[in-house]
Amino acid sequence: MIEARGLTKKYGAVPAVNDLSFTIRSGLVTGFLGPNGAGKTTTMSMILGLIRPTSGTVTVNGKRYLDLPAPMREVGTLIDARAVHGGRTAYQHLLCLALSNGIARNRVQEVLGVVGLDKVAGRRVGKFSLGMFQRLGIAAALMGDPGILMFDEPVNGLDPEGILWVRNLMRDLANEGRTVLVSSHLMSEMALTADDLLVIGRGELIAQTSVADFVRANSQKVVFLRTPNAETFARRLTEAGASVTPGPGGMLEVSGMYCEAVGKLAATHGVVLYELTTRQASLEEAFMKLTRDSVEFGVPEGALR
Repeated sequence: MIEARGLTKKYGAVPAVNDLSFTIRSGLVTGFLGPNGAGKTTTMSMILGLIRPTSGTVTVNGKRYLDLPAPMREVGTLIDARAVHGGRTAYQHLLCLALSNGIARNRVQEVLGVVGLDKVAGRRVGKFSLGMFQRLGIAAALMGDPGILMFDEPVNGLDPEGILWVRNLMRDLANEGRTVLVSSHLMSEMALTADDLLVIGRGELIAQTSVADFVRANSQKVVFLRTPNAETFARRLTEAGASVTPGPGGMLEVSGMYCEAVGKLAATHGVVLYELTTRQASLEEAFMKLTRDSVEFGVPEGALR
């Protein structure tokens, strides 16, 4: 478990993180979301003792990271995949971590196999692709078989197969009862991977909830239908209190009325429907709506049209 209480970091008078409190529970994948400049990296660095908070506390398993007797056995991290000596081989890099943290040598070969780098274990990492760096960073995070894992953009540079592998790995780790915190800008991936969300903007907490509840609370269901009587039925819907936006080919976009009510209204007036579906906003759409006032470098609405 990771717990923050009143966590604050200021650079001069400017707060990078401001009075942030949250709990990251075990057995779940928690997506850590926020616009650029929201304070995610600063927060993760404070969790790991790399940055000292101006005020407040953050603990892992009830202790400050700096007070953990064997940090790699409790917390595994991937913050900067390229923070590796380019002249070392993948095996040498992981062996160094093992020997300096009291971890058995045979664990090196184990994690290389887990991340799919066992066949290139003797290659110098300076010639690795970004995706291979990511895999090596994940291997390093797994070295101590920790109960808490923190990943910053773990799928960056991976191909579709690699992304699926990371997604399944995160789910498997959480299913084993571990605490998994994943920072990412890929909303589509978080929608498939995360159970809970921790969302911050301008260094402050915006939301901490489940993915389903987050989308439900920050979006509106829209009903789409297609009918040969679009113009007439649009008037009926408007009279019934719905908002209607016409589309091509007899398509109507309806908000303010549930799918069942739309279907009953069509049946009452003998309107033929070729299609009737409900569309819930995506995680990306809900995220954009909730964080639009927290974006550091926003583009005016309509500027790219």
